[in-house]
Amino acid sequence: MKTMLYTMACLVSAVQACQTESVERQQKDESVVAALQQATRPLQTEQDLDRVLADIGNARYVLLGEASHGTAEFYQWRAAITQRLIQEKGFTLVLVEGDWPDAYALNQYVQGQRTAERASDVLQAFDRWPTWMWANTEIAQLADWMRTYTTQTNRNVAFYGLDVYSLWESLEQLTSQQATDPQTAELARQALQCFGGYRGDEQAYAVATLQGTRCNDALTLLLNHVQTRYANATDTASFNLVQNALVAVNAEQYYYTMVRDDAESWNIRDRHMAATLDRLTQLHGRDSKVIIWAHNTHVGDARYTDMAQSGMVNLGQLVRESHAGEGVYILGFGTYQGEVIAGDYWGATPERMPVPASPDGTWDALLHQVSPATKFVRLIQVRTDSLLAQTRGQRAIGVVYNPSAEAGNYVPTRLAERYDGLIFIDRTQALSPLSVQNQAGKEPGKAPVGAYALIND
Repeated sequence: MKTMLYTMACLVSAVQACQTESVERQQKDESVVAALQQATRPLQTEQDLDRVLADIGNARYVLLGEASHGTAEFYQWRAAITQRLIQEKGFTLVLVEGDWPDAYALNQYVQGQRTAERASDVLQAFDRWPTWMWANTEIAQLADWMRTYTTQTNRNVAFYGLDVYSLWESLEQLTSQQATDPQTAELARQALQCFGGYRGDEQAYAVATLQGTRCNDALTLLLNHVQTRYANATDTASFNLVQNALVAVNAEQYYYTMVRDDAESWNIRDRHMAATLDRLTQLHGRDSKVIIWAHNTHVGDARYTDMAQSGMVNLGQLVRESHAGEGVYILGFGTYQGEVIAGDYWGATPERMPVPASPDGTWDALLHQVSPATKFVRLIQVRTDSLLAQTRGQRAIGVVYNPSAEAGNYVPTRLAERYDGLIFIDRTQALSPLSVQNQAGKEPGKAPVGAYALIND
């Protein structure tokens, strides 16, 4: 009897402890919500962006995130911010988490160097899955606006891709230089021949490197030649050739590494983005000012997520470390629920998918309790608040998504340090992709491997 009474007492004590813990957790959450509420401003019209632009101030680098690659509102608000930064603060470069060759074609359209009736015509060339990331109505409208603005104001506003994936496309761009630079074209052809049957299948090549296959020597020879030939060139066309050679070298290194070390392959990619950013600002001069569009996991400072524990860096961290003196502002994006464009697997037909409500205790669930539904949170206002100095999950949806497996879509985050501000849309809608046809003779690339590669690509 005594044993039974003791057991019952223990159970009662455990229940009471659990209830106490639950009450304390709820009170803590309510305090965090109250602190976030104090830093929140409504975001209903473009005029409400005045507070965002005021916080940006004289920063030279503005990084605009997204919690998914397939949410319409993220693109719409980033486009509105981008237009105002260009018009009101003299920003000159829009750099995106996209392939260099495809984005360069769109830049030629923006600059009036490519004949096309509309940006959507140029975006038909974006044929590496996931096409909807950039071949969508929101980007088409922004590019058309940039072209009109550039023409009417005679100001040079450019659009470039920062990413490293376009191994085959970048080499093909170099082989097309036969008429003007036959040696470069020949070296690029030799590099493509080295890849042989792996062309178009980066993952197969990556696996083959485990058995000793490697094409880095041919790519290094190509890069050395191109860098020497165009060492003193300052024009965009020459920069394009050097950049394609750099992409090819770094892409091969990325695919070689991704089957060996997840963290280091991620670092190769984001360091390539940071180096490309620096080369572009050097090309465009000291007065250039930069807007970057990329996933939160690229622009939100990695030092304040679990990425740091894995030895990862990212673009936002690298820009802050290198350019803090010139002014860096990072704006994250988030959502509580809604819908998104994504695929069931890499290469799948994109579809509208539901985004379920965020789990209790996540940043997204707490922000859901902050009014209004669509808002701008001035995280710099609460950065020193000890209530915000805690790690919670923040939603991160990639191009491959399973709404029923939400647990893997949250990055442990110290929110007020990862970003300077946050735009939160409580219920979001999916992007509107353009109808894109693959170009003849081109094959879609294979999926990158690794935890963060799969989340964000």
